[in-house]
Amino acid sequence: MATGTVIRQLRAGSLKRFAGTDTQTGIYKQEIETAYLDTNGLCNDQQGDKRHHGGPEKALHHFASDHYTRLRKALPGPAAEHCRPGAFGENLVTEGLTEADVCIGDTYELGEAVIQVSQPRQPCWRLNLRFGIPDMSQRLQNSLRTGWYYRVLQPGQIRKDDRLILKERSNEDWPLSRVLSVLYENTMDQEALTLMAALNEASPNLRQLAQQRLDTKKVENWQGRLFGPASIA
Repeated sequence: MATGTVIRQLRAGSLKRFAGTDTQTGIYKQEIETAYLDTNGLCNDQQGDKRHHGGPEKALHHFASDHYTRLRKALPGPAAEHCRPGAFGENLVTEGLTEADVCIGDTYELGEAVIQVSQPRQPCWRLNLRFGIPDMSQRLQNSLRTGWYYRVLQPGQIRKDDRLILKERSNEDWPLSRVLSVLYENTMDQEALTLMAALNEASPNLRQLAQQRLDTKKVENWQGRLFGPASIA
């Protein structure tokens, strides 16, 4: 990975409403050539729900374009048509880099910036509106191919065609594919949860989730996140 992974597209977006709803979203991101990246994300990139999206631990979103072909084959017609780079609101579009290749805490140089992997994406109900099917968030979660987030260690200007260059890997035993398996398959693996709760480079949200499962001896309720607040009313 010495030469790095090329950023094929850089994307940012302003708020829009999902058709037929009052729900605002920043998922419809447009291609841009360059932007300044600070600790809260790309300049002029907006999020519809700042409680769960954006901020220092989710400053940049990356989704592996390698997954789109498989998704197109697995989804019904109208949803499949959306499966092209940018569909999941990702800021970074690349090829050849997936959850199996990226570890918690990986530190990358990107243009003038330095970024660090903080956690995988936890799919939410807004994806159901984006793709027009009621269980898209559940489908993505079950696939264990959700994309991931970075925090910004050093702000700076980044550009399309910059290279994502791995500078440091401190948790080689924790690729995101393993994290996702613990989150959604082997959900009460006590040893894995104990280790995850102690991963200093993981986001506070991820570490707290692992500790909560250890403390309560049960898995958190995913219903509201996957299907919206009305689903747990």
